[in-house]
Amino acid sequence: MKLLFASVFGLLLTGFAFSANAQQSQLPPLVSTSGLGEVKVQPDQITFTTGVEIREKTLEDARRVADQRTAALLTFLKKNGVDDKHVQTAYLSLQPVYTGEFGQTTPQFYQATRSISVTLNKIDKFDELMSGLYKAGANRVDGISYQSSQLKKHQEEARKRAVQDAKQKAMALASELGAKVGRPYQINEGGSNAPGPVMYKGMMRESMVAMDGGGSTLALGEIIITSGVQVSFLLE
Repeated sequence: MKLLFASVFGLLLTGFAFSANAQQSQLPPLVSTSGLGEVKVQPDQITFTTGVEIREKTLEDARRVADQRTAALLTFLKKNGVDDKHVQTAYLSLQPVYTGEFGQTTPQFYQATRSISVTLNKIDKFDELMSGLYKAGANRVDGISYQSSQLKKHQEEARKRAVQDAKQKAMALASELGAKVGRPYQINEGGSNAPGPVMYKGMMRESMVAMDGGGSTLALGEIIITSGVQVSFLLE
C-alpha cells in the first residue's frame, strides 16, 4: 500500500513539473523593460499649517486664549476670501509643562497649541495673508507644501511618457539583437509620485520681519510628478 501511494505521489509531482515547464515553454519571445515619465510644472496652490501656541499659568486661561486667537484667525481667513472648505483643524493640544525636579506635582505653566491647515489658490497673496495672520494672533507655521490644481492631467502625461520611455528602451534592445518590437504583451504600472510637503517649522516672528522688509518670501520653483511602468513586448 505504501509503495502504491509513493508511486501515485511521484506521478503527481512529475505531472506538476511537466505542466510548469510546458507553460514556460509556451511563452512567446519577449523583451521586458521599465519606463519612467516625469512632468515638471510650476505650482499654483499652496497648503500651509499655521496656528497659535499659548502658555499660561492655568489650564483654563491657556484654553481660553488659544480659542480666542484661533477664532480670530478663522475670521481673518474668511474675510480674506479663503473658502471654508480650504480651512481645516490640523492639530490640538492642551497640556501641563513641568520644568523642575523629577516628581514635581505642580506644573510651571500650561501650554495650549492649536493649528489649522489652509489651502491657498492665489499664491501671490501668500505674503499678505501670512502677515495678516500674524497680526490676528498666529505665532507659528509648521509646514508648507506646493501643489497643482491640474494634478490628474499631469499624472496622465507622466504615465504617457513612462510608456513611451519603456517602448524606446525595448526598441533599442531589440535592435541590438536584430529583432523588432511587436505589440505589447503585458503592462504593469509601478506607481506615481505626487509632490510632497516642504517642511518649514518654527515661530512666525522671524518670517514676518522678512515680509515687512518688502519683496516676496516664496521661491516656488517647480514640482515634479513622476510615473513608472513595466512593459513586455513581443519580439518579431
